[in-house]
Amino acid sequence: MSIEIREIAPVKAELEKYVKFGIDHYKGNSYFVPPLILDEVETLTPSKNPAFDYCKAKSWLAYRDGKPVGRITGIINTVVNERTGSKDVRFSFLDFIDDDEVVDTLFATLEKWAKEEGMTSVVGPMGFTDMDHEGMLTYGFDELGTMATIYNYPYYPRHMERMGFVTDAEWVEYRMTVPDEIPQQLQRVGDIVRRKYGLRTIKYTSAKKIKADYGVALFELINEAYDKLYGYSPLSRRQIEYYIDIYLPILRLENVCVIVDSDDKLVGIGISIPSMSRALQKSGGKLFPFGWVHLLKAMYGHNDIVDLLLVAVKPEYMGKGVNALLFTDLLPVYIKNKYRWAESNPELADNENVQQQWKFFDRRQHRRRAAFRRDIK
Repeated sequence: MSIEIREIAPVKAELEKYVKFGIDHYKGNSYFVPPLILDEVETLTPSKNPAFDYCKAKSWLAYRDGKPVGRITGIINTVVNERTGSKDVRFSFLDFIDDDEVVDTLFATLEKWAKEEGMTSVVGPMGFTDMDHEGMLTYGFDELGTMATIYNYPYYPRHMERMGFVTDAEWVEYRMTVPDEIPQQLQRVGDIVRRKYGLRTIKYTSAKKIKADYGVALFELINEAYDKLYGYSPLSRRQIEYYIDIYLPILRLENVCVIVDSDDKLVGIGISIPSMSRALQKSGGKLFPFGWVHLLKAMYGHNDIVDLLLVAVKPEYMGKGVNALLFTDLLPVYIKNKYRWAESNPELADNENVQQQWKFFDRRQHRRRAAFRRDIK
């Protein structure tokens, strides 16, 4: 009954086995949203993911009697450690059966490697960068997840507490009801901001055009807007080009709002996407043979949920009502497409600027998640 730990080689066959365990672990759970297997494999492949330019990572599967029972990835982000003066190893891709020995063995393996690399503390779940999943679910286990979030069983945070981890950061998530029309107060704020600062919104119908006009600027804006957020890892130029090529071509552009000033300089961006949650559940994380059909139907067919993936505003415009412009632009699209609800996705619980943007909407806070920390023994 002892636990065997196997390090995962960063090759496709090994990584697919690793990723599939994280999907099979939730078989029959109606709230878990599986990731696309090929995306997860690419994230963990050094030759594919440009975050490996400044990150080290190792992954392990735990076995009992030849059966996989847990997994964990350790990530050392040298850029963040240098920015914060810390010596953290991040844990990610964490899944395990409800068993003390399994969990303790996974973390002992991770910490042994981290100590060899000179690290003194462990924190997570955190990805390579903020473009990856982060935050362990601590509330809202009976709520359907989103493609941008981690789902885990309720016993996960209990094990973190048992092992002596303490909460290091918290995120909250909201589900908003899409109104039948733009709230008057929101429209009023949007009109004032537009006139006062000389701002305007732009809609695109061509991914090639938005990429040429603002592709790089968009991710540079994210670096500016998110720079002071918890654990933020600035995107390198190679990462920016990587994400431009991956994400911009698949966006439904009517759900994207670009805000510029009188000189056409990018001031704000709002990116949303029809919910992929049910489609990913139907696909089981696979694009082929028919997973892509479910995803296309979710993107362009009837869908009553829209996910708010990203909102970024230049620091000098934060707290000045610019977000109202985003929603006066996007709400008519949501209403036209008959979206009934909007998912906020995670936002830091102490980020008051972000919390304020939802005050115009009927909403409920339905999920909460945390990053945990402890010193390496």
